[in-house]
Parts: sequence; structure tokens; C-alpha cells
Amino acid sequence: MDETEFWELIDGSREAAAGDPEEQADALVERLLGLDPDAVVDFARHFEARYNRAYSWDLWAAASVLLGGAGDDAFDYFRCWLIAQGREVFEGALHDPDQLAELLDDFDEAVDGDAEELGYAADEAYEQLTGGVMPDLGLPPPPREPVGTYLDFDDDRTMAERFPTLWDRFRP
Repeated sequence: MDETEFWELIDGSREAAAGDPEEQADALVERLLGLDPDAVVDFARHFEARYNRAYSWDLWAAASVLLGGAGDDAFDYFRCWLIAQGREVFEGALHDPDQLAELLDDFDEAVDGDAEELGYAADEAYEQLTGGVMPDLGLPPPPREPVGTYLDFDDDRTMAERFPTLWDRFRP
């Protein structure tokens, strides 16, 4: 599976679910069940590599702005949600998290920003296809700490300066 096929699966599942993260996870599992187990492992590799790339202080701070705070678990689920938004949003956010203000049509913190189940879609599909657990993906270990420079998420002034567009749009 190449990168284009990975993003096509993400986009197709999002469209089928009308943007609902839980329904998107279900739609993704259904699509993955139509593939052979090796392709599901490839999908999992693509997903995990992007999930690890999104482990940065700047992106965590942006998630905190959008969600009104984000602990460890919330940021993990946010990274899954960010991947679920598709290639343009994901890559744009990695390049400059402040761009999320322009990349997102809307954001409802009661629904958006949490796609925990999407992170398990490949594991679930693989188990249904093979009866076994997902093999090791052969990826380097994830970073121990987020990449970049730490930001104090509770310092409104710093956050507003670092993410002016995001702050203006999503924080009153």
C-alpha cells in the first residue's frame, strides 16, 4: 500500500461517516476488511508513522487551544482525529499548527478532536481477518518526548502569540 492508497482509505471512511469520528472508525474497519492482511499491516504502518510524526509540542499546544486543554490521552486521541481529517489538514497542521484555524471548516469540541477508535481500526480489521493480533510493524520506537520546544499550555499570552489565528478563532 502506498501513501495515496492510505489517504484514499482515510478520506473514503470520513466521507462515508459524514465526519463523525466513531462512524469513521467503523467505516474504516469495513474498508480494511476488504483488503488482504498484508495490506492491513501496511495501512497500520502508515497510520502509526503519521501518528508518531504528529507528536510535537506545537501540535499538542494547538490541540489544547481547540479542546480547551489536552492531557496525554486527549492528545493521543487528537492525533488520531487529525489523521482522520485527511492529508491536507494533517500535513498543513504539521507544517504550522496555527493553520488549523483555516484548514478546519468548523470544530465542535464535544464531537471533534477525539478519534480514539480510529487508532484501533487496523488492529480490529487484522484480528477479524486472521484471528490473530497485529504483528510488529517494524517501525522505529516512537519519540519519548514531543518534538520541539515545550510550551506552557496554561499561559494564555504565550499561546495567543504562538497561535494567533487559532486563538482568535477558537478562544474567546
